[in-house]
Amino acid sequence: MSELVPGGNLPLPGGTLTLRVPGPFDMSALVTDEGGKVRGDADFVFYNQRTAPGVRLADEELTIDPGALRAGASRVTVVISPADPGTPLGRLPAPSLHVTGSGGRAVARFTPPRPQSETVLLLAEIYRRGPAWKLRALGQGYADGLAGVARDFGVDVVEDATPAGAVASDGADAGAGAGIGAGGSVGAPSRAGTAPEPGLFRLPRIGNGRGSGLNGPRMPGLSSSSTGGRTPVPSPDAARDPEGFLPLVNSARARAGSPAVMLDARLMAAAQEHAAGMAARGRLASEGADGRSVFERITASGYAYLTVGEHLVSGPRTPAEFVEYCLSSEQARATLCEPAFTDAGLAGVPDGRSGDVYWAAVWARPLTPAGLTQAAAEVVALTNAERASAGLPPLAGDPLLATAAQAHSADMVARAFYSHTSPDGSEPWHRAAAAGSTRRTIGENIACGQRSPAEVVRGWMDSPGHRANILKPAFTHIGIGFAGGGSAGTYWTQLFGG
Repeated sequence: MSELVPGGNLPLPGGTLTLRVPGPFDMSALVTDEGGKVRGDADFVFYNQRTAPGVRLADEELTIDPGALRAGASRVTVVISPADPGTPLGRLPAPSLHVTGSGGRAVARFTPPRPQSETVLLLAEIYRRGPAWKLRALGQGYADGLAGVARDFGVDVVEDATPAGAVASDGADAGAGAGIGAGGSVGAPSRAGTAPEPGLFRLPRIGNGRGSGLNGPRMPGLSSSSTGGRTPVPSPDAARDPEGFLPLVNSARARAGSPAVMLDARLMAAAQEHAAGMAARGRLASEGADGRSVFERITASGYAYLTVGEHLVSGPRTPAEFVEYCLSSEQARATLCEPAFTDAGLAGVPDGRSGDVYWAAVWARPLTPAGLTQAAAEVVALTNAERASAGLPPLAGDPLLATAAQAHSADMVARAFYSHTSPDGSEPWHRAAAAGSTRRTIGENIACGQRSPAEVVRGWMDSPGHRANILKPAFTHIGIGFAGGGSAGTYWTQLFGG
């Protein structure tokens, strides 16, 4: 069985698949073609419509037979929402997707970053690649319930709770009137492609990817193995910021007590490329049609970062509405106002078919040798604080272990994998020895997606296997590695020795 991380994928066996998410969740599925839109109401399987060709929802299980999907279907997106309507997913146990094949054989498991204020999560997608079918882990959240998801896939949704005679709102203004997050009032979808009925709210949607910032993934990708700055200056350059985005952002950051950010041409280019890709496909996505994540676009532009955040949003029509929307929820506001960020890039690209504007905003702090050293030192200090609480002596920094740990984090980004075993077959103890270490006992923790030392250490301590490595009495030394990029955005390595 494969353990997936956000953005991870694997080939699927032939035959029918069974998908389960234990706990107080409702499952849904949307069947789409290459354009990313449903063809009609029959393509939306949910609690009020439980079957479609090749897809069936029954007894809290979703069964999918790719070979029996309707003609032209190339993708099935799996969605979860709280069984108790309107409850934020952050108040529920962390969801975990279990996929089994024919005969009940376990195929994959995916536990996404723990959601917070979102009321719906795109959990995974089953998609055609050539003649074969694959599974990709997503973990993209929506703050406006099932309605936002349905609309992004081309389904018009009527709000049952809308009072008779209410005025329909459009764009970001609907957020305040409709109550973002109150997904429980969503009625049955009407036929895709029909004109919106009176009282239909068009809400802005936010695609959180891996959590939209430092408060995002709690444990998006963890694995353990063991053998025995600068001060930014805001730039109001009209040529680089024709819409006046920067003053709006820095005004909000100032109110939160955070320093100003400045626009960076490389981040602007990455945001533009990603927003254009979403607009061309007519859907929010943390990964484009070319398979590249927004983080890979950032690093490809030549910007190496120490920490990163992103907002992927559709609905707002102007930068002012975009910023207003980002300030309307706790999680999105925390990213926009995160004090660690010094640089930003924003782009909004309209979908020529629907008129919706797709926004990509990226936030970052550049990677410097001093910054990397400080981040590694913080991970060590936090690790040693946990050991002290358990009555254990501190771990000493080891330059050779640090060299091996840093090389492994960089290698996971460069060769697009996430594992203790490198593509060439090397294991943690091989990498330590190659770096010149002669320590007899070696252990390794890895993680991806966390945006700060505090977050990654907290996540490791919340996981029994990683906690055991951190609190192992036999370990005496440690090295830390960090690299930005790839599908998850950040990759961390702890290499222990004794």
